[in-house]
Amino acid sequence: MSTQSKLHPIEAAQQFINKHFPNCQGAFLAGSVVRGQSTETSDLDIIIFEDKIRSSYRESLIDFGWAIEVFVHTLTSNKLFFESDRKRARPSLPRMVSEGIVLKDDGIIGSIKKEAQDLLKNGPEKWSLDTIITKRYFITDALDDFIGCSNRAEELFIANTLAELASEFVLRTNDQWIGASKWIVRSLIHYNEEFTREFVEAFDVFYKIGDKRKVIQLVDSILQPYGGRLFDGFSLGKCE
Repeated sequence: MSTQSKLHPIEAAQQFINKHFPNCQGAFLAGSVVRGQSTETSDLDIIIFEDKIRSSYRESLIDFGWAIEVFVHTLTSNKLFFESDRKRARPSLPRMVSEGIVLKDDGIIGSIKKEAQDLLKNGPEKWSLDTIITKRYFITDALDDFIGCSNRAEELFIANTLAELASEFVLRTNDQWIGASKWIVRSLIHYNEEFTREFVEAFDVFYKIGDKRKVIQLVDSILQPYGGRLFDGFSLGKCE
């Protein structure tokens, strides 16, 4: 990391744009510094709209004392990313655009921001019944492994998988956006703070003292409205 002292995030982002993308048509500063959730290791997420590039790209660099992630788009490439994010239910770019601070606008930002806000409001694609059935099976499989495992090292990684599968199931069956890493918890909190506390506590107890009971109860309660655990009779890819 450069020893150069950090500028204020907005000032650093503005100078970065002036230096590297002086002719761009639009730019946002997004990410944790905009949400008020920045830490000592946070970077600047900067979105650029530039009509001179052939295709969108992402680049990481250090400038003005900051680690910077820059997401460079043509004037229309964001639409493909918006649709991809909607299908996978992880609205990375729409969220950044929606919450971002406008740093430059040649008259294009309003429509792009509205498109992102509408997408977030409408939510992700709904899961089909077949998808719910398949997810029930894989959660059951992970839960059975978790219950039966007596190897502490293996238990830890099974628990990680189970937490991701269970959180995804809760969010997607309730038409919510999902996330990865820290965004799993943030997405759960956005859905239901009380449930999130129960979810975190169940896994925290297991990680601290190895007691599996709360995790098992939690996962069973998540599956129960959709038929509970599923093994017998499940089939995938079978031709009749």
